[in-house]
Amino acid sequence: MSHRAPDNAPRPTRPVPTSGALRLRVRYCECDPMGVAHHAAYIPWLEMGRTELLRDAGVSYANLEAAGVFLVIVKLEASYKRPAFYDDLLEVRTRVVQATRVKIRHEYEVVRVESGAAISSGIARHGPPGETLVTATTLLASVDRSGRPSALPDWLAGE
Repeated sequence: MSHRAPDNAPRPTRPVPTSGALRLRVRYCECDPMGVAHHAAYIPWLEMGRTELLRDAGVSYANLEAAGVFLVIVKLEASYKRPAFYDDLLEVRTRVVQATRVKIRHEYEVVRVESGAAISSGIARHGPPGETLVTATTLLASVDRSGRPSALPDWLAGE
């Protein structure tokens, strides 16, 4: 394993947050014919939450990749509690719960903030605001351009 992150790795321009929230609206293309968000739609939403934490520190994931730091998912677990529906406003709450020299663990909670419009079938699909829809965790590992484990930049590692 590489013991050092690349020298050209970007540095944060603001304090590095350990938690954050991102709001998004469920799009029609993310739903089945009944207006229910497909289970696979949640995975990109989790990624959006993670990348916005980096962006809040003044670093984009693209900057990390350009420097040769790649974060790959090695484990993802999700527990689906309640459905999200077309046009619902959701909040993806992301929290860093562990960071080592090469791995970062995040926890997520996807919460309905506001119910969207009823779908065209006439079936009203509404849930209460504040309802937790999904809880999830991811474990990311840092790898170099060849896919071998590599150290995270010091500011991103927890040690």
